[in-house]
Amino acid sequence: MTLKIPIQGVAEHTPRQGGHHHELLADWLAKAPFTLAMSSGFFGFFAHFGTVRALLDHGLQPARFCGSSAGALVGGCMASGASVNAIEDTLLGLDRAQFWDPSPGLGLLSGQSFRTMLAALLPIQRMEHTLAPLAVSAWHGRSRRTHVLRSGNLVESVYASCAVPLLFQPARIGKNYYWDGGIADRHGLAATYLAERVLYHHLQSRSPWRARNSSALHHPRRPNLVTIAIDGLARSGPNKLEKGRQAMLQAYNATGRALARPVGNSLILESVQEASS
Repeated sequence: MTLKIPIQGVAEHTPRQGGHHHELLADWLAKAPFTLAMSSGFFGFFAHFGTVRALLDHGLQPARFCGSSAGALVGGCMASGASVNAIEDTLLGLDRAQFWDPSPGLGLLSGQSFRTMLAALLPIQRMEHTLAPLAVSAWHGRSRRTHVLRSGNLVESVYASCAVPLLFQPARIGKNYYWDGGIADRHGLAATYLAERVLYHHLQSRSPWRARNSSALHHPRRPNLVTIAIDGLARSGPNKLEKGRQAMLQAYNATGRALARPVGNSLILESVQEASS
C-alpha cells in the first residue's frame, strides 16, 4: 500500500547561502540536526505519517522525535526503527475491529487491542533503546499535569499519550494513571528546549470542547522552531477510517510544497483547497 506519489517540492538539499528569511525550509532542515515534534489530533496519525514520509523521501531524517497523542504514535514508530512501509501498510489497512474492544472501566475501550497492534509494529520494547531519541507527553491523573515520558515500556508509554479520555481507559505505569498527552500539551512540545532546532507539524484543531481563544489552537512561536500547518485535511475517525488515506496523501504533498517555501516568519501554512484548485 505504499504511496509512491511524486511530491511537489525540492529535489536536492545542499544548503544555500543567504539570510534566514530567504532560506527554504528544506535548506534550513538540511544544514543541521533537527527534532520533529507532532501535535495531538483525533486520528491525526494519518496526516503526521504523510509529513514524515515526505521528509524521508527528500532525504531529511529527524534526529529526535517528540509529540502528544497521534504525534506520539507516529514518533514512537519512527524512533523505534519500525519499517516505514510497515507503518504505512498498518495505517492504511486499519480496521475498527482491530482496536474496538469495549470493556468496563474508566473509558469505553480497554486499549488492550491497541496495545497488541503497537507491540506487533514496534521492534523495540524500551524507550531507552530506540534508534532515535524519543519523548512523549502524557497527562498524569493525580497531579493533573503533563509528564514527559523518556524511559520505560515503549508500548505503554505511547498508549498513555494516546489514551483519549472516555474513549480509552487510562494507562497504568507503576502506581500512576495517564491519559492523552494532548489534554494539557496539545502541541507536543513539552519535551523540547529553546536552543533546539524543531520542525513542528501542527494539526489544525476543530475540537468543539476547546475555547476559541485557547493557546492550544494557536501556532507556537519561538526561536529555532518552524511550524508546518495544513488547512483542509480530510478528517478521519473510528467510523471514517477510509478518510485516512486521503489525509495521508494530502499531508504528504503539502509537506513537499512546504519544503520549497521560504522559512520567513517561521510559519508555513499550506492549504489542501489551494493545491486542488
